[in-house]
Amino acid sequence: MKGAKGEGQGVRFTPAERRLIARLNTPATVQRYLNSLPYNTEPPPGRATLRSFRGVVRHHTAHCLEAALFAATVLEQHGYPPLVISFESIDALDHVIFVYRHLKSTVQGRESRVTWGSVARSRDPGLHGRQAVFATPRALAASYLDTYVDLTGRVTAFTVVDLRVLGGYDWRLSATNVWKVERMLLETRHQPLHMPDARFRRFRAAYRAFKKAHPNRKPLFYEGRNRWTPIPQEFLVREV
Repeated sequence: MKGAKGEGQGVRFTPAERRLIARLNTPATVQRYLNSLPYNTEPPPGRATLRSFRGVVRHHTAHCLEAALFAATVLEQHGYPPLVISFESIDALDHVIFVYRHLKSTVQGRESRVTWGSVARSRDPGLHGRQAVFATPRALAASYLDTYVDLTGRVTAFTVVDLRVLGGYDWRLSATNVWKVERMLLETRHQPLHMPDARFRRFRAAYRAFKKAHPNRKPLFYEGRNRWTPIPQEFLVREV
């Protein structure tokens, strides 16, 4: 569901950036663009980064939070509020995704309901975007519980944040790292998001078994894949 145009409408984009934004006018097109970018693995060998939309365009790579900032900047220009979900994990390897509301109407237009979807980039296939089929942000966040489990990870909490709380801070176009965004997310209170212990142990065991058999692949054995958005080709070419 597109919202009113806000602070992001006064941002000064270059002509090339505006052409890109005009082309990426839906969450689906933004997801496809991010899927095409190499994942920003940061160090080693380079230094850690937290680039803005402009930095992602210039360097042609993004990690999860950079991808969320890219999506928020682009889709804000098409009327979507710059909302993100931040996940906390037991291993301190957190994840951030862009989230959006979608308004579904009946054929007669007499009834409507809001659903939620996401745009994301990750080094794991199951942590990318979701279709706008979830009734609440919590339901959307819960769809990441199973896919977050690996050798160390387990979601413990989440929160929805409107990036406009940063006021005049230039998280959209800064030419330098925007570490204030990360600090703000870390300092924001998160809501507990529980995964039953038995389910967690089952997925941890399944992940370990899969990695032992296929050390260079990522599993795709999850339920609910019909609610995922398309994932990068790098994961599909290895699927059996």
